[in-house]
Amino acid sequence: MSIWLIYGISLIAMELFYHFGCYGLKGISPLLPIALIAVIATLQTLVVCLFKKKQQKILFWCFLIADYILFLVQTVYYTVFRQPLQVRAALVGGQDALTNYYREAGMGILKALPILALLALPLVVSYVLIRKKKVNFKNTNSLQKIRICFGFGVSLLLFYVVFGVGKYTKAEYYEVYSEFYAPDMVAEKMGVITLAQRDLFFEIESLFGGGSAAGMEEDAELPAITTPMPGLVFTPTPTPAAENDTEVTEPDATPTPTPAPQVFELNVDKLVQASQSNKQTKWLAEYITTMQPTKTNAYTGMFEGYNLIYLTAEGFSTYAIHPELTPTLYKLVNSGFVFNNYYVPLWQTSTSDGEYVNCTGLIPDGQFSMRKSGSNNMAFSLPRFFEKEGVTSYAYHNNTMSYYDRYITHPNLGYIFKAAKLGECSEAEYGQYIFPMENPGRWPASDYEMMVGSIPEYINMDRFHIYYMTVSGHMYYSFSGNSMSSRNKDAVKHLDMSENARAYYACHIELDKALQYLIEQLEAAGKLENTVICLSADHYPYGMTEEEYEELAGKDLSQDMDKFRNSLILWNVGIEEPIIVDKACCSIDILPTLLNLFGFEFDSRMYAGRDIFSEEEGVVIFNNRSFVTDTVYYDKKAKTTTWKRELTPEQQDMYMEYMQAEVKRRYSFSAYILQENYYQIIADCLINP
Repeated sequence: MSIWLIYGISLIAMELFYHFGCYGLKGISPLLPIALIAVIATLQTLVVCLFKKKQQKILFWCFLIADYILFLVQTVYYTVFRQPLQVRAALVGGQDALTNYYREAGMGILKALPILALLALPLVVSYVLIRKKKVNFKNTNSLQKIRICFGFGVSLLLFYVVFGVGKYTKAEYYEVYSEFYAPDMVAEKMGVITLAQRDLFFEIESLFGGGSAAGMEEDAELPAITTPMPGLVFTPTPTPAAENDTEVTEPDATPTPTPAPQVFELNVDKLVQASQSNKQTKWLAEYITTMQPTKTNAYTGMFEGYNLIYLTAEGFSTYAIHPELTPTLYKLVNSGFVFNNYYVPLWQTSTSDGEYVNCTGLIPDGQFSMRKSGSNNMAFSLPRFFEKEGVTSYAYHNNTMSYYDRYITHPNLGYIFKAAKLGECSEAEYGQYIFPMENPGRWPASDYEMMVGSIPEYINMDRFHIYYMTVSGHMYYSFSGNSMSSRNKDAVKHLDMSENARAYYACHIELDKALQYLIEQLEAAGKLENTVICLSADHYPYGMTEEEYEELAGKDLSQDMDKFRNSLILWNVGIEEPIIVDKACCSIDILPTLLNLFGFEFDSRMYAGRDIFSEEEGVVIFNNRSFVTDTVYYDKKAKTTTWKRELTPEQQDMYMEYMQAEVKRRYSFSAYILQENYYQIIADCLINP
């Protein structure tokens, strides 16, 4: 049996075992991965045959074991994070993962053991074949080497033929692989080898100034810039909840003047001139100057002059809310503003990208977008607006200072950033930014203890903006592996549920205690009436299996992106009746919504999200370009479209064409803002900044 055949069959077998173990019986796109496997198998064979007989066996096993390790790592990573591992994550976040996620990695290995055993079968079979001398390692002459090189050329040509056919026919595999790089869909539809090859090329492109999730190819066509279609916009308006469902009245909002566009005055000529360096910046200038801004509305300035406490809650979900176990969360979610169609998409770097969305109103570009922004001008973040009014902004995190480089990124947003531990940061330089906590070494640490340690620093200020990144809700959800679940175990022992579900409730009891203490301290200081509390998740609890999450929810979550539905807390004690918001909205909308509510003068064209209370139709965008609007649920992966209101077939086609292009525009806008440090260019072109 030839070495090439063993490599090829082994890689195909590993791909099938990986796919079955991680994604079940869902469909695959085999053309591109088979062509690529032929290339990889031939290349490995060629390298082996370049050496003499004694070295060939060693190299043979080196390649085969390396292939196995690649699949092993991807399988364990997916088991833990429900995402494929990319080169950027391995290089940039490798040390973080080893120091912060070794517990999760250990649990992931245990969970994945059956799949890892299957993945090892090709190694076992190869060993048996070699022992029985079914595989002969021998010195190869020049002619044989030329034949292998020819085979490599043929396999490479086959790959490019498949690639070219996909491009010409606009096949889905081409779009996912190249036009819009979606790693999760590449891994699911085309496997680990295709993901590894594409991801490696993605990183190489990035080194030379390319490589964006918005579009991979140099000659990729930029999305067309168009205006919204008339007659197809539907926006549910916020209304107060009716008492006993018997009466609905208009919200008690002060009448506003004629709606005015929410824009900064820009020197357009200067902006266009400053944007001539490449086609991306040219596109941004055209997009921003032709985009229709949102307008002021009945909720503009509702909280002008107020304090803001804004939380990104680790692993938070609607299903963590229980009237008895988490009464404070229950009260906050069901009073103030109540958002019935709020979503939190899962992005590639889960928590960090979730924070990035919450803090910037932009869609992440690839991985570690918050880290990428650390050297950019983030002129339009929340702290920058509070700063103009003389307000100091603090950010707190009950984990390490260095994790995800928050000691760089959050000050760059405008926060004075403080953490519970130094991590890799030096005490001499950052010791002053460690706030006191009773048990900072617990994992996960207590959100309640974070409040106790941080509130005294700002509670007596005249005005403040505070940001918290919590950690009590971090996976795994078990009483042995989660200190907060263990701490609150007795409170959930009566629940007739699995350990995972009870442990999930238990660790969020700690978040509930934190919010209760926060409200008590605000009230005692006379600051509660003048303070707004906003809370959103970074992502849904992907540390649970689908079955465990559905047990927690008490229902099937397989339809209409239900897995990503969540709750947004936007609360002030002065809102006497709940204000119900049925509009589709998501985490990229939080920042422009807060800017509108707090009465800041801002430019709505600077964000991918929109003010939820604007007249624009609600749009929720997911990391694979699926979307939910007030009109439709569109699941790109499942290829399903569910209409929420009646349109004619012609209108449906027009609407879908427009929305797919609009999603691409918002992706491109976000990517190019980050890549080109474009906020700096905009800031330089403001008139009366």
